[in-house]
Amino acid sequence: MHGVPDAHGIPDSERLARIFLTRVLEPGDERAGQWIRDYGTEETARRLRGAGARLPGVTDRRWAGLLARAGRADPGQDRAAARNAGVRFLCPGDPEWPLQLDDLEDSRPIGLWVRGRPALRLWALRSVAVVGARACTPYGAHMAATLAAGLAEHGWVVVSGGAYGIDGAAHRGALGATGATIAVLACGVDRPYPPGHTSLITRIAEQGLVIGELPPGDHPTPSRFLVRNRVIAALTRGTVVVEAAHRSGSLVTARAAQRLGRLTMGVPGPATSGLSGGVHELLRGESVLVTDAADVIEHVGDIGELAPDRRGPVLPRDLLEPAARRVLAALPGRGAAAAADIAREAGTTEDDAVGRLYELRSLGFVERHDDGWKLTRQAIDSVRQDHRQC
Repeated sequence: MHGVPDAHGIPDSERLARIFLTRVLEPGDERAGQWIRDYGTEETARRLRGAGARLPGVTDRRWAGLLARAGRADPGQDRAAARNAGVRFLCPGDPEWPLQLDDLEDSRPIGLWVRGRPALRLWALRSVAVVGARACTPYGAHMAATLAAGLAEHGWVVVSGGAYGIDGAAHRGALGATGATIAVLACGVDRPYPPGHTSLITRIAEQGLVIGELPPGDHPTPSRFLVRNRVIAALTRGTVVVEAAHRSGSLVTARAAQRLGRLTMGVPGPATSGLSGGVHELLRGESVLVTDAADVIEHVGDIGELAPDRRGPVLPRDLLEPAARRVLAALPGRGAAAAADIAREAGTTEDDAVGRLYELRSLGFVERHDDGWKLTRQAIDSVRQDHRQC
């Protein structure tokens, strides 16, 4: 019977009503979210089928369109098609439902269609979004793949949108590291989009998860890509934008994450690249600059998951005592100098300078030349290396 709860305690009538609504309503519709909150899922579905009073807050034209969609919706058929494709439907209240999606309030998904074996709720608890431009540069693709691989190797789930460019590179990076990844689609999860990523999305479904709000067979539209991004933002602990122009949809994801109180991060690029302009705009605001997986984990991970200190190489002269370094710095770059001249330049006595010079000779920094002292080739190379590090 439709009212009998299933194994997860959700009545079948409630689940079927939500499946019906995913066919009738557009994802992210806050007005529809208010209907569900005020009237309940089943009553909202009943009214959209033409029974009962019209739901408030819609124009005549929109109401007619909703009724027309409702007339063609068949939740039983959608559920059967999903089962045949190895797809399950999750409702709020299911044990597998990620509770962080509830932060979206009235724009929360009505339900999620899920393809893949892992438990979505568990995977989402330790996940990071990696998003960016579709028409990315080789640098952007490399950074996305490297970041995703590093995150996957440290047990993090990489979430992206399955698109060309940065999204695809992020998914491939995680898969290449035999890690976990989730693709959030703006179409039916049984209908891979873009078509050129059919094999990639199939592989994600086999090794990870493919999820979406739209029922089987439904197609993507420009608006659906944009509202899909709020799910990516809400599902994850933080969002990393690798490359994005000023009007990129990836910035929509980042701004949605900021509104939800999630951390946003950006990978810097060349100042001359238009594809880095949007990222740099984020970095001038609330976002954090990251360059590798360790940086990301330090910001979204647990206490103690710190990135290593970023330091240049230790040069031989760095190991000298300050007084010895001053004497070494007092020697000319070319030719020899008398001990008295070196002492004057170093600000010390001649006896002290001579003692330091013999110490430096034993370490291979200086050599005696007639009555003077000069730098060895080792010392000159060390100075040049030091200057390159500056």
